[in-house]
Amino acid sequence: MAERKTFRIAIRQFDPFESAIRKAWESFQQIEHSDLELQADALDLHTLQNTIFDRDELKKGNTDVAFVVTDWVATCHESGILLDLAPMIKANPPDDYPSGWTASLLGMQRFGDQVIGLPYHDGPECLIYRKDLFEDPAEQAAYKARHGTDLRLPQSWAEFQQIARFFNRPEQGLYGTVFAAYPDGHNTVYDFCLQLWTRGGELFDSTQKMHLDTPQAAQALEFYRSILNDGSAVHPQSREFDSVKSGLAFAAGEVAMMINWFGFAAMCETIADSKVKGKVAIGPIPHAAGCPSASLNVCWILGVGAGSPHAEIAYRFLRHCASAPMDKMLTLEGGIGCRKSTWLDADVNKTIPFYNRLESLHQNARELPRLTNWAQLATLVDELVVQTINSQAPAAEITKAIQAKVDRV
Repeated sequence: MAERKTFRIAIRQFDPFESAIRKAWESFQQIEHSDLELQADALDLHTLQNTIFDRDELKKGNTDVAFVVTDWVATCHESGILLDLAPMIKANPPDDYPSGWTASLLGMQRFGDQVIGLPYHDGPECLIYRKDLFEDPAEQAAYKARHGTDLRLPQSWAEFQQIARFFNRPEQGLYGTVFAAYPDGHNTVYDFCLQLWTRGGELFDSTQKMHLDTPQAAQALEFYRSILNDGSAVHPQSREFDSVKSGLAFAAGEVAMMINWFGFAAMCETIADSKVKGKVAIGPIPHAAGCPSASLNVCWILGVGAGSPHAEIAYRFLRHCASAPMDKMLTLEGGIGCRKSTWLDADVNKTIPFYNRLESLHQNARELPRLTNWAQLATLVDELVVQTINSQAPAAEITKAIQAKVDRV
């Protein structure tokens, strides 16, 4: 294995990630001058998960570095598939580590004294909308004539659906909103959490047991089913889209507003194919009356495979990616850098005028639980959502049936 002359990285398939990693490697090689050749494998979410867990490529030493979403960190730690970077960080820390990052981006991958990765890409969920549409006097007049109220950012979910219907114009290639409803154990789970939290509900009760059989969960599911099946409001390919595809549909000018990761708003200002550059803004996620808004933070980290024959070089590459210039480069490629210096960078904010709002988004963002059996639980939440949107049965009945499965887990 030590004779392998390739440096293999398992990348979450997304053009900005792929281009940024290649540029970072080229920059790194100007410093390192290693005899390794980059092999960057761009994988969709399922294939990446299979590579990391089912095929165990990190522990076997077939993959040196992997993109790991924070949903997976507890399982990675328990199975020992990622190298503990703490000794390397102590000996040769990234610049400004740890003060250069918010605590929310460093905690999920830390287990006691162990650190199993460095933050790479981030950006909490938020409302992303076409400000050119919302601020157009003709659109404002038409909305008021139809509904008797001013066109504004939606405060409630009912208002969100009403505005989506107003902007839904299939004949113009424009849809009111889009969802990432592809059932992969991630996207629908994230949507459900936001619908639940913004109605005052919680995933876990006071004993830290997952409790889905609640009135708030039923309300969340009933609304999600209603809007996802509303052909007068939603992009018709929502059930086939993951978050990347829904973000690309927005960048293509096909969507008026959506709830999605901050990174897709930023991407609209940076990628060459964007048709909405200069027309995008962000806002808080709608919520039920008497309940606060909520956001979700999920971070992608870079981890070193426990069996990598190039572990030392791999850590130095991660450290290079975490540097201020590379973090900024990732951002301008269309990803979301994690350093506070990038969030406040003048060039970045000139290109992406709302970028400096990242820190405030983090203040209200929540995280998913760090559990070793989270993948099992998330699969059941996914099943809950999929069953609901594909049937007419009362959501309360479906939550009761899924709760029985949760209890067995």
